[in-house]
Amino acid sequence: MKKWWFTLAGILAYIIGVGLYFSNRIMYMKKKEDDFIQNREIMAKRLITEDFDNLPKSEIWVSSPSGYSLKCLFIEPHDTKKWVVISHGVTENKVNSIKYMNIFLKRGFNAIIYDHRRHGDSGGKTSSYGHYEKFDLKAVIDELKRRKGPDLHIGIHGESMGAVTLLLYAGMLEDGADFYIADCPFSNFEDQIKHQLKHEVPFPSWTVFPLGRTFIKLRDGYWTNEVSPIDYMKNIRKPVLFIHSENDSFIPASMTAELYAAKEGPKQLYIAKKGAHAQSYNENPKEYEDQIDQFLKLV
Repeated sequence: MKKWWFTLAGILAYIIGVGLYFSNRIMYMKKKEDDFIQNREIMAKRLITEDFDNLPKSEIWVSSPSGYSLKCLFIEPHDTKKWVVISHGVTENKVNSIKYMNIFLKRGFNAIIYDHRRHGDSGGKTSSYGHYEKFDLKAVIDELKRRKGPDLHIGIHGESMGAVTLLLYAGMLEDGADFYIADCPFSNFEDQIKHQLKHEVPFPSWTVFPLGRTFIKLRDGYWTNEVSPIDYMKNIRKPVLFIHSENDSFIPASMTAELYAAKEGPKQLYIAKKGAHAQSYNENPKEYEDQIDQFLKLV
């Protein structure tokens, strides 16, 4: 009898231990320090502090439907109806969005940069890799339209999780903006998790993944298979520029190729020869901007 109880206790300990470890890694991925991000961008000369400080801007707090506030900066150097919203990746914050913002400011757009839930100055306790973030993006877009009017020309640029977020947003709303630029998204969250598990655990993903996804559902309220941009492609009719680095080992470039193939209507694909994950612009700035210029002719 005692042996049976020890066996049961061991099984329960395994289930709880694996479930908590897995779900914690997903929900609370370690973020970069805000000072580190700012100093990195300054050192790389992607952020010129004086130039940024001199831009006309407004600090806007947008209410998330999930019950917290999102810190947004509305950057308005131009008298225009053209706006772009920049959606950053997991572990980053709105400072990482400044380099992308500058691309569009030079092309006559105003811009919004903002902190996703659990990042920067925004509220929220967990990261959901686009699941809840897509509703936050909708809240930001709705606030922009409320303040500046409905007759805007809006684009959304996203990197990594931010790219997933905008694709889910676009598919959910059947094109809530006029164009989208998705830089290094995954096509399916569960495939992405399994890809990472190959590098992190010394045994097959099926031994831990079912427990992990169940704990995420119990703790954060969604199934990981709900975060699947590939399933949303059929709803997106507006132009999409898909970007990835050929040598991305974190999210394979093949995922962007899948998304591009599934997208109907206007689209463009740029696979950068140099750069790791989320480094396509940093390593190939001229080509990146040339691709955007070509793409903007479609929109």
